[in-house]
Amino acid sequence: QNGIQVDQATYASLLRRCGDAKDLVHGRLVHACIIRSGCYRKRFLGNLLVQMYGNCGSLEDARAVFDHIPRRNVYSWNLMIAAYAQNGRLRDARSMFEKMPERDVVSWNTMIVACAQSGYAKEAFELFRQMEMEGAKPSKITFIGILDACATLVALAEGQKIHARIVDNGLESDVVVRTALVNMY
Repeated sequence: QNGIQVDQATYASLLRRCGDAKDLVHGRLVHACIIRSGCYRKRFLGNLLVQMYGNCGSLEDARAVFDHIPRRNVYSWNLMIAAYAQNGRLRDARSMFEKMPERDVVSWNTMIVACAQSGYAKEAFELFRQMEMEGAKPSKITFIGILDACATLVALAEGQKIHARIVDNGLESDVVVRTALVNMY
């Protein structure tokens, strides 16, 4: 504004700081500066705006930005799903997930973990099975989420099957996985 040239990297840093601090007021000011600068059509900054607004709990703003991101990619979709999920709007997250043109393991993990941590363990299992039917390979995060669902349902037999898969995937020595296993047993 005062003759200072600000680039995308600076805006990105500011958006991350606002999101981490849940500082909606300053986040909106940065958004306004991005619009004035003409950088608002950049997918990179649009994604960061969605993330910042989601972290701040302003889902309407997150969705408005998401809807205007040019050439959204899977990362854009994952950020919007995560924004809904982290703010307790699982129905909206699931609806968005179902509309995704393509999914990656992060998409699946976001939904599985959100369901498991919100007490929707059966839905987490449903998603896990659907993930496997669609040929997506589970990651460490997937297994942690589904172990959480096993613990909630007191589903020892399912948990033991998941444990065997963890061993098959060489993840049994990971401290976070081990902690999830202890919690499940």
